[in-house]
Amino acid sequence: MPIDPSFSIGGPEWQIGGVGNVGGADAAAPAGNDFGDMLGKAIGSVSADQENAATASRALATGQASDPTAVVMAVERAQLSMQLASQVRNKVVEAAQDIFRTQV
Repeated sequence: MPIDPSFSIGGPEWQIGGVGNVGGADAAAPAGNDFGDMLGKAIGSVSADQENAATASRALATGQASDPTAVVMAVERAQLSMQLASQVRNKVVEAAQDIFRTQV
């Protein structure tokens, strides 16, 4: 039975949100929207993806999951978010090492 690849493309995970206010005079970030907050939210999102994947996997293993495709999507989403976080960490470490090696 062939699998239609367009079947799985849909839902909120495939929606592209707006970019907000780009440029302009009032482009200053409001208080509380600094890099630390953004990083904390991203790490929280990775953690939530991991928890959702674990819950979905447990439900599939116990026979409570009605849609195995959703379980696979949750596990893949968690894996990709972890890989992205790992790559971002690697790039930050490389940038910090380059800064420390810079001679003044």
